[in-house]
Amino acid sequence: MAFSQKFLQIVLVSSLLYLSLAAARPLTESSEADSTMEFKYHMGPLLTGNVSINLIWYGNFKPAQRAIVSDFITSLLSHKPETQPSVATWWTAIRRYYILAHTKERQRPSSLSLSLGGQILDGKYSLGKSLTAKQLLSLAGKGGKANSVNVVLTAADVAVEGFCVSKCGTHGSISDPRNGAPRFTYIWVGNSETQCPGQCAWPFHQPIYGPQSPPLIAPNHDMGLDGMVINLAGLLAGTVTNPFGTGYYQGPSESPLEAASACSGVYGRGAYPGYAGNLLVDPRSGASYNANGVNGRKYLLPALFDPSKSSCSTLL
Repeated sequence: MAFSQKFLQIVLVSSLLYLSLAAARPLTESSEADSTMEFKYHMGPLLTGNVSINLIWYGNFKPAQRAIVSDFITSLLSHKPETQPSVATWWTAIRRYYILAHTKERQRPSSLSLSLGGQILDGKYSLGKSLTAKQLLSLAGKGGKANSVNVVLTAADVAVEGFCVSKCGTHGSISDPRNGAPRFTYIWVGNSETQCPGQCAWPFHQPIYGPQSPPLIAPNHDMGLDGMVINLAGLLAGTVTNPFGTGYYQGPSESPLEAASACSGVYGRGAYPGYAGNLLVDPRSGASYNANGVNGRKYLLPALFDPSKSSCSTLL
């Protein structure tokens, strides 16, 4: 479903946190801000080839919690006929970015194939319970070095530099110090359940500011982990379409709005600030969701910006 660019700007002006490389960026009405509002391709590489997603669990996560995330990753490229709308269908929207990029470059579209790689458990908090950005990079380095996205997930009792103040997660890349060539990409997402659920787990928790509406029931009955999936999904979309800061984004490169963060707060048709949109509701649990996954999972996933239509696109 498409929403107008005007609606997109309204959503951006709202005080919701954006899932981006840097802090939330308030927009102004200046001509300078208007000149950066265009979502466009900056002619840099997208993530291509066979890429493994490695999960690095930092802190105390129960097996059931880890399964919520690993099932989400597996659902992205599930070839089984899942009930629609599905996580796999949501992910196919990313293909538009590759087609458009290579149309501009006058080349054949390249392909991307994701798979769930290894999982590393650090339940003993090897770096303590208060992490700096540099320590996050150290943890990300524990995953695969070639053709990989290393995802660091921090537990609810782990404080991270900038977490809840300016971000719910980040993504970036590590370069080879010898030649500057990218080595691998990484994502970090924190469990906000006890620290800032109103910022990073909305709409499963009452927002701390803006329009107030009753929180939705989380589809996997874990507000913190279901919130992490929302943030992980958005950051993964940003990682593959803007892995090195020269791909698709809107606004300044130091605080870009990307594939999902350009549609912040939109999950279904009719969304507006404080309202996630029209969603599916599980008749047994009352949980809200918009995508089906493997093993009977249900997830709430963010809208993705459609660069061919310059509007946000949702599954519902």
